[in-house]
Amino acid sequence: MEYSITNMFAEKMDENVYVKAFVQGSETEQREYVPLVSVLMASYNHEKFVEAAVRSVMAQKGVPFELIVIDDGSSDHSPEILERLQAELKFTYVHRPNKGVVATMNELLSMANGKYFCSFASDDIMPPERLRRQSDFLAQHPRSVACFGQIKTMSPDGEVSAEMDPLYMNNVPEVRFEQLFVSDRALHGCSEMIVTEAVRSLGGYDTNFYFEDLPLYLALLSHYGPQPVSPDIMCCYYRVHGSNMHADYDKMYREILKLLDLYKSHRLYAYACKRWKARWFSTLAYNDKREALRRLPELASLTPAFLFRLPKLFIPKKFLKC
Repeated sequence: MEYSITNMFAEKMDENVYVKAFVQGSETEQREYVPLVSVLMASYNHEKFVEAAVRSVMAQKGVPFELIVIDDGSSDHSPEILERLQAELKFTYVHRPNKGVVATMNELLSMANGKYFCSFASDDIMPPERLRRQSDFLAQHPRSVACFGQIKTMSPDGEVSAEMDPLYMNNVPEVRFEQLFVSDRALHGCSEMIVTEAVRSLGGYDTNFYFEDLPLYLALLSHYGPQPVSPDIMCCYYRVHGSNMHADYDKMYREILKLLDLYKSHRLYAYACKRWKARWFSTLAYNDKREALRRLPELASLTPAFLFRLPKLFIPKKFLKC
């Protein structure tokens, strides 16, 4: 049976009809359907990478989706590249002065029309079939408000690692608030797909922090409980390069300790602070041993997490892994 807008409306408008119509329709028609998934991309100074990122999203098949891009005041040639791509590929595009990533994500969230959304960085690559497979997973697990998948790291010139990052494979089959809170687990921002209204009900992204993902994930897990992590949905080829935002480790860890203060009444609060301080010390011991030594009184504890990392202070960097 051929599917068109007319006979779509003649049937019950559920997700299966959307997907069936999308698979069988032409690419031009597919873009006209009500999106099931909104892909939210905050673009900032990624002129070398943004075209590949956008094209990898727009090449997705098997599910009706929309791409919404806001260029957050880039000072490079990203706006010109995005204008050209928007004219060719017909996604939603806004260019405006810089407001920061959290404000940009809240603006993108307010524009989303999909039942589900995922954020996606303007320097990464989305693997084929990601949107279809992850939205299928959520449809099959209606009690969940989020699904996380896996990533592979990628070099600046686009060489993708052969194996999935084991850090995120450790999350399978689900991640709990306590695990994320005490840094036993980590969630990658480009591996998410979330029910849009679930995040809106929490007030969106927390504007008290300069980064967007960890505050949201803690709030989500605290409010809605454990969420599933798929071992075989490949969500992102994550490009590792010197301008990744989380390369500013000192700023990041200060913000994380500030974030933990929101949960001071939690029984694991003191332990969580010590665990995150141990990670901060570990990063300093790798990158700046003099600074790690200076901050030893501030970051030290008698926890196994700290004592395990203490020897890094005395081992030359060339013999260490970050």
